[in-house]
Amino acid sequence: MANPVYSVVGDRYVYLTTGAETAGACFIFEAWVPPGGGSPPHVHSREDELFYVVEGEFEFVVDGSPIRLAAGGSLFGRRGVPHNFRNVGAAPGKLIIAVTPAGLEDFFAEVGTRLDGPEADPIPPSHADVERLLAAAPRYGLEILAGP
Repeated sequence: MANPVYSVVGDRYVYLTTGAETAGACFIFEAWVPPGGGSPPHVHSREDELFYVVEGEFEFVVDGSPIRLAAGGSLFGRRGVPHNFRNVGAAPGKLIIAVTPAGLEDFFAEVGTRLDGPEADPIPPSHADVERLLAAAPRYGLEILAGP
C-alpha cells in the first residue's frame, strides 16, 4: 500500500511512518515546500518535532528568534514553544519531519487534500481550507498564531 500524500497549506506531505506503525511513538513525514511556502506560526501542546533539511534553504522562527538552515541542517522544536518554517530559497525545498508522539498525521488527514502520489503538485489553500484548519487545530492541541 502506498504511503498517504496530502496537500496541507500549499505544501506536499508524504507520510513515511505513522503512529499506527510505531504504537503511537512517532510520525515521520517528508514535506515538499514551494518557494515562500511553509507553516503558519503555531504552538503544539502535545508533540515535539525534529526538522531535517534535505534540500533548499529554510527560515525557522522559534520563540521569536529566526534560524536559517540549508541542506544537512536540523532543528529540534519543543512542544509549548511557538514556531514556524518558511522556504526562503528560489527553488522547492524538502524537509524530513519527525513528530513524537504520533497523532499529527490525523490532523493533516482531516485538514489536507489527499493527493494521487508523492510527485503530485500541492494545491494552494482556499479560504475554506484555512477555515477547516483553524477549526480543527484545537482538537489536536494546536494553537495557530496567525493565518496560513
